[in-house]
Amino acid sequence: MKEKLLGKTPEELKQVALNAGLPAFAGKQIARWMYVSRVKSIDEMTNISKAGREKLSELYDLGVIPPMDCQISKDGTKKYLFPVTCARRASLGAYANALPSELETAAIEAVMIPDDDRKTLCVSSQSGCKMGCKFCMTGRQGFHGNLSVADILAQFIAIDEASELTNCVFMGMGEPLDNWENVKRAIEVLTADWGFGWSPKRITLSTIGVIPNLEKYLNECKCHLAVSLHNPIPEERLSMMPVQAAYPIRDVIGLIKQYDFSGQRRVSFEYTMFSGFNDDKVHADALYRLLKGLECRINLIRFHKIPDFDYDTSPDGIMEMFKNRLSSYGITCTIRASRGEDILAACGMLAGQHKEKDS
Repeated sequence: MKEKLLGKTPEELKQVALNAGLPAFAGKQIARWMYVSRVKSIDEMTNISKAGREKLSELYDLGVIPPMDCQISKDGTKKYLFPVTCARRASLGAYANALPSELETAAIEAVMIPDDDRKTLCVSSQSGCKMGCKFCMTGRQGFHGNLSVADILAQFIAIDEASELTNCVFMGMGEPLDNWENVKRAIEVLTADWGFGWSPKRITLSTIGVIPNLEKYLNECKCHLAVSLHNPIPEERLSMMPVQAAYPIRDVIGLIKQYDFSGQRRVSFEYTMFSGFNDDKVHADALYRLLKGLECRINLIRFHKIPDFDYDTSPDGIMEMFKNRLSSYGITCTIRASRGEDILAACGMLAGQHKEKDS
């Protein structure tokens, strides 16, 4: 398997250029083609000689793979399906030296969400997920492997809206902090002057609360944070989210409270509402006590029904009462509009499955 170029820094690309018999400065040219022009093939790098491009193609793979399917929702949301080769061990890096037994061919999904003048990409970081949340289609399919930096960044380049994206959320398939080193490098490319040049304010990372890497994220990144909370009562959260046993939500919040979110970096909490399970005043009051003193936002999310799961979403009236109770405590709270539910692109519905087209 050829080593992928996407995700490399200009310094690393300098060595790539030398390996291909090109002058060292060609490394910066390659970086500009990938991250500024966002080309989809080495052959598009037209200020590099044809012989140089042929040598690069012989030694390396750019790393941009076109989507194998795209579904469009009635609300304009688009879900892209990508083939990937992923690794069960993050230490495999670019996978160039991996044994075939250490790699797995799978599929992942990325979702483009249009909203007035914004186009947000919901990006995946793993195929499947280890966390096993009972209400999440991704978690219920098990873990297939970590995505490489190239596979993460390719989602930004291969889609039709690549040049129009304004924001991204690491809320697709997988737990981003369980693939931290690759996600970190992807964020570096997105925010570097030599990369996409995005402000950290355009990026939000969502996590279930993997404390060791959450601390690294808070120390090393300036991007926004979203935490999948869903229930403030430990025993009830554990019944839906096995991670509660390893990383209790109270400890997660305790860590977050050590950081300043009064400036440009924001923290929010995702709260999927299940009828009769986490939607009464007891839960609203427990949420307030848990988050008291932390400047944050709570996003209430309608549960999107999945097979073999007994709960339904809370009625609209209950969600409004829950929101109003939290607002009465001074907590900023919104009910998030569902997007892409008709194409299984909404929260918790991504499963990397190919929908057969009608013949």
